[in-house]
Amino acid sequence: MDDYVNKEVVEIDKVIEGNQNGAMRRVTTETHPSAPDGSGRRLYGMVAVSFGMLCVLQVALNISLRLVSDCLTEERDQLPASYNDLIIERDQLQKEKDYIMGKCSNPGWNKFESCWYFVSSESKTWSESRQDCVERGADLVIVNSREKQRFLFALNKRAWIGLTDRETEGSWKWVDGTPLRTRYWIIDQPNNGRSLSSFPEEDCVELQNGQDQPEKTWNDLNCALKRIWICELCNNNLL
Repeated sequence: MDDYVNKEVVEIDKVIEGNQNGAMRRVTTETHPSAPDGSGRRLYGMVAVSFGMLCVLQVALNISLRLVSDCLTEERDQLPASYNDLIIERDQLQKEKDYIMGKCSNPGWNKFESCWYFVSSESKTWSESRQDCVERGADLVIVNSREKQRFLFALNKRAWIGLTDRETEGSWKWVDGTPLRTRYWIIDQPNNGRSLSSFPEEDCVELQNGQDQPEKTWNDLNCALKRIWICELCNNNLL
């Protein structure tokens, strides 16, 4: 009888123990999450790629900001130099203005367009006339437009202008070295003195007054003869 009771107790204990183990296994299984499937891995990959792209964009943004900062710094550093250049240019323009006003405020100067013109009251050779103009900060007049030619014609003076072919016969040049383009010769001029054997080599040019046509007043003449002269003072004459 005792053996039978003990056997039943042992069987009951095994059943209880089995039920406990099963319950523990179920609890353990339910408390551990399942491993990610294929869609979960793809989601993780997309997150990783997005994070990487954000990092690349951040690096690019940092580089761009650095370049912009460097450019702004360089422009800021150049501002003092640009300001100084403007000051120098302003002072130079003021100096030129004062120079012209000082030179041309004396009697004998006439203004036409943007230049001033001096007509002498005495006569000198072409070279001496040019030297006088240079000493005044000017040079013998250059006629490079019809308007200026008409302005000079209206002065009604027989005077030297800044045109010569002393360097090469027949190659007429102005005192600034530019070749002759616009021509206002008297009919049959220049003739290099062929009509006057006593004054050969007519290599300098004068304006002749008393002409009927404003655009036909130039005459070549021997440079050693004496005439009054016309100086021209423009900004590009200033030293």
